[in-house]
Amino acid sequence: MSEQVKNNLNERVTAVIGRIRPFIQADGGDIELVSIEESSGKVAIRFKGACRGCPSAAMTLKMGVERHLKEQVPEINEVVSVP
Repeated sequence: MSEQVKNNLNERVTAVIGRIRPFIQADGGDIELVSIEESSGKVAIRFKGACRGCPSAAMTLKMGVERHLKEQVPEINEVVSVP
């Protein structure tokens, strides 16, 4: 994958996370982009603050973060949370 395509993918993922972030921050948490595996379409994020260890974090990950990323960045196949 060319450097320009990688940067574009990173920018688009970062933009989507930026639009999601205020909703997560409203609940006392935050989200951080950790990595993007371009070859597999896998994005790793880290929850911070109140989201760490929250029972609803798994639902937020799949129904919120992953759903939005897949809709807006078609190259993304999976989003996982890392400690």
